[in-house]
Amino acid sequence: MALLVLSSFTSLDGYIEKPGGQFAPPPWSDEVEREWSLRAMARAGHLLYGRVNFLFNKGFWSVAETDPASVAAGISYAGTMNRLPKTVVSRTLTGDPGWNGRVAGPDLAAEVARLKREAPGDVFAFGGAGLANSLLAHDVVDELWLMITPLLFGSGKRLFADGRPEAAFTLTETKALGTGSVILRYRRAREG
Repeated sequence: MALLVLSSFTSLDGYIEKPGGQFAPPPWSDEVEREWSLRAMARAGHLLYGRVNFLFNKGFWSVAETDPASVAAGISYAGTMNRLPKTVVSRTLTGDPGWNGRVAGPDLAAEVARLKREAPGDVFAFGGAGLANSLLAHDVVDELWLMITPLLFGSGKRLFADGRPEAAFTLTETKALGTGSVILRYRRAREG
């Protein structure tokens, strides 16, 4: 059975977006690509997105197939990103979203259970705070992959919202990166 891995990066003060919803990528390097992106792509059999991240990533990655001069075309795992099946969690998106994707049904826990049974590799969730907190609320996250960046945003959108259920995780790996970021990997601690 596949695991569900919630993968996200945050500022030191816990924000995944700057004020106004501004995307703030982590400082990048070959080491970050190897330790963050390529490790995820080696395990991923399915990608789970929220609507906003899905549309953003679809716009970025899909051009690699038609424009060899695009930024995405120069990234070693662009083919994998485009090939992997995707599920989009959305209340507003309907029909075929394209980019090898499908829209999730209304029962998120049932959708994740199905993906865990059927995915040929682990399910990586690359959504925003809404998806992250929904997955945590349903207690379907098996691993957390967090990259803490050496930045303070001061405000914005927090990854973890107040009011979600308490959950215990066990630290399985830490990796300090030359960019000043730190990767923390945790496994859900479940009784029994």
